[in-house]
Amino acid sequence: MTLEETLISVWRQALVDQAGSVKLENQQFPVRQTTRSRLRQVDFRFRDQTVRGFEQNPDTRSRWAQLARQGMKVMQFLSAGHYVAVVVEGKVQFYGPPTLSRDTEGHHRPNMTWNLGDLGF
Repeated sequence: MTLEETLISVWRQALVDQAGSVKLENQQFPVRQTTRSRLRQVDFRFRDQTVRGFEQNPDTRSRWAQLARQGMKVMQFLSAGHYVAVVVEGKVQFYGPPTLSRDTEGHHRPNMTWNLGDLGF
């Protein structure tokens, strides 16, 4: 499973299906809710990296929060303290080169960038 496929799967299970845990290959990772905002989040492993996916807080001032306020399902992803990607309605945007995403030879995938207009939002 690629990083992009993994992020979409986590997004779908946690936000769309509202599952209590995310299943990736042979592992399960619990979906928790943040104490203050009751937003869903999940810590999981992709290859040798720990990644945290968390539901976008609609009460912030970001463009992603604006989409969440409109009812769209938005999940941010962090690894090693850095934002690596966001999934909006099943579409992935990587922030810079997707450093977690390497093919079997260890090469980086091309940078995948888009803006909200590209998604039709």
